[in-house]
Amino acid sequence: MSAPAPERDPGLQPERTRLAWRRTTLSCTVAAVLAGKAALHSGTAAGFAVVCLCGLLWSGFLAVAQRRICALASAPPGSPPRLSPRHAAFATLCTVALAVCAAALLF
Repeated sequence: MSAPAPERDPGLQPERTRLAWRRTTLSCTVAAVLAGKAALHSGTAAGFAVVCLCGLLWSGFLAVAQRRICALASAPPGSPPRLSPRHAAFATLCTVALAVCAAALLF
């Protein structure tokens, strides 16, 4: 006879998700800061425009991440709310676009 399966802790998954949002926000922050540093060294108007775009993308991602973290914190244990497809698409768009903008400043 097999051993009974351990009970699932419903609090772990939202905690891991919250930490993942924090790590991704930190990565976006680093990319935006490095993009700003690269633009300051180049001193071009195009570089300044890309930095402004990076700032907008970063603030958009930060808003989505903060909203998701608050939703996870306020949800009852065992039933975390689903991330809407619109918010998921926006977060993905911001992350990818920020990476492209930061890479564009390097070349």
